[in-house]
Amino acid sequence: MQKKDELYRGKAKTVFYTDDPQLLILEFRNDTSAFDGEKIEQLDRKGEVNNKFNHFIMNHLEQAGVKTQVNALVSDTESLVKKLDMIPVECVVRNVAAGSLCRRLGVEEGMTLNPPTFEFFLKNDALHDPMINDYHIISFGWATEAQITQMKALTFKVNAVLTELFDQGDMILVDYKLEFGVDAEGNIVLGDEFTPDGCRLWDKTTRNKMDKDRFRQGLGSVVETYIEVASRLGLAL
Repeated sequence: MQKKDELYRGKAKTVFYTDDPQLLILEFRNDTSAFDGEKIEQLDRKGEVNNKFNHFIMNHLEQAGVKTQVNALVSDTESLVKKLDMIPVECVVRNVAAGSLCRRLGVEEGMTLNPPTFEFFLKNDALHDPMINDYHIISFGWATEAQITQMKALTFKVNAVLTELFDQGDMILVDYKLEFGVDAEGNIVLGDEFTPDGCRLWDKTTRNKMDKDRFRQGLGSVVETYIEVASRLGLAL
């Protein structure tokens, strides 16, 4: 598989065309950013760790019946992925109150949410990813009602699968975001990534943070903690 021109460059990942029009190469870089790019640093090995972690999680979800974009690892920092027409919406599930939910609603961090909450956000850095609802998505043509129903169902299926997985590693899956796209056959497929960059994970006993909040809040040992998360799941990095 030959890597060709750059298709898209995000804050921490780059997407490249390949010689197969239905396949892309997703490169995880060492770039680490927060607060809509206001805080940026290079963290050694982060690209490699997130690439391999994402491949592990996506394979686990595939085995549970969730279609994903990931095809194969092609290097330490690169994965071969299916080309999707991405839906510009983030699907967020929260099992425990943290982050922006606490700021918006004035609730205490750490409150268990029963049932878990579901929120949509528009993927738009310039607008700071505003919260949206089903009506916005349909009215502006970002997705159909049927696709919204599928995205919700798949997001909660991911929650069931990964909550159990992280619990086995003595971790709490606090919240996470997912992005979906449409493949060549019209199927809704999980795309982008699932790494500690895009979710919140706490140690079950100490409630120590084991995710990107370590970078946001200046807690240090970011990549080392990501490696510990992987180790608890049985993935040696």
